[in-house]
Amino acid sequence: MQAPSRTAWTIAAVVFACAAAVVPHLSMPNGRSLHRGEDGRLAPAIGMPGAPPTSAEGLRQRIAEMESRLREHPQDSASAILLADALLRQARVTTDSRPANRAADVLGSALKGDPGQYDALRMLGAVQLSRHRFRDALDVARRARDERPGDAWNYGVVGDALLELGEYDQAFDAFDHMVTLRPSADAYARVSYARELRGDLEGALEVMRMAADATSAHDLEAKAWYTAQAGELWLKLGKLDDAERAYRRAVFFFPRYPHALIGLGKAKAARGDRDGALEIFLDQLTRTPTLDLAARVGDLVAARGDAAEAERYYQLAESLAGPGIAQTEGALALFLAEHDRKLPEAVRIARTVEGTRHDIFTEDAVAWALFKSGRVAEAYQASQRAMRTGTRDARILEHAAAIRGRMMQAS
Repeated sequence: MQAPSRTAWTIAAVVFACAAAVVPHLSMPNGRSLHRGEDGRLAPAIGMPGAPPTSAEGLRQRIAEMESRLREHPQDSASAILLADALLRQARVTTDSRPANRAADVLGSALKGDPGQYDALRMLGAVQLSRHRFRDALDVARRARDERPGDAWNYGVVGDALLELGEYDQAFDAFDHMVTLRPSADAYARVSYARELRGDLEGALEVMRMAADATSAHDLEAKAWYTAQAGELWLKLGKLDDAERAYRRAVFFFPRYPHALIGLGKAKAARGDRDGALEIFLDQLTRTPTLDLAARVGDLVAARGDAAEAERYYQLAESLAGPGIAQTEGALALFLAEHDRKLPEAVRIARTVEGTRHDIFTEDAVAWALFKSGRVAEAYQASQRAMRTGTRDARILEHAAAIRGRMMQAS
């Protein structure tokens, strides 16, 4: 079964989203006031008391409100920041990149009008993460960190970017600094992911549950996110009942939350309920079409023996990923390699992505594409790099075992 790319799931998860645009307050750097609305007051950030709830309707309400304010007052920096905040949330909920692109435009305009606007700068780092522009995110976050070393947010974004680039030791240091400066749900979730990468799934689960508990009751979307991530960890630990309870709790917080519903589908598949899993994945595919979902549907259909229908979904998966030249992660390369499709292209895509980032999931994609292409010695080196953090990721370990076995046969 095709697993989700780590970036696609976890940037919606920890890398992008534990920072997902919570603005606890809008500061006034260097004594300079932000532009405000007509009533002279700053609106509370979504997820805070007095703001719209972080429900699907609440997000639409906030976006419409801030878009209206900006049409009337284009220089209203506060509204621009609040709009970008809501757009990032919407990108996470819908797994659609377009709201994040809009957020980048909004913040770019705010910074053009006021280059010293610190709140816009700090949020721009999170936006660039969501757009997979990790070097840009790192540069922006470091600028914001240097301006305000005491702001924990910036260390989270710095760590997120470093994590995606494969600079794990520096990323973990940034997360440690973040949680020391200001323990919070965002910080706990990053610590959880760091533990997961190091193979400590039990410790990761403990801290992810702390993140959910530390989240305001006003912020239902964030509670749903952290709860769904706890479900993911339960699933990896093989605790299917606990995983399903967590996913259902996430759906209680945020109805039809895609990350939780997809999790329920994975749990059903793990139980052998292919029909139940297929029903969930097909429904989600119509709502939030992704390479991962199309591949999962294709695999389940193939297991039924319908090769022609499976091929239709595999072609859809490729089209949803976009052209090889546009890839910023190894998901498409890994999909192609796992399904023995276009192997030279899979190697080319994986190597191209590896040229800009060397996280363990990219290295795994490189390893598997090389292995399927018969380049076993090169694959072995890449698989060793993929295991360097001590990860217990099942797919990485399975690939490494197969590659190691082939090496032993050849020796």
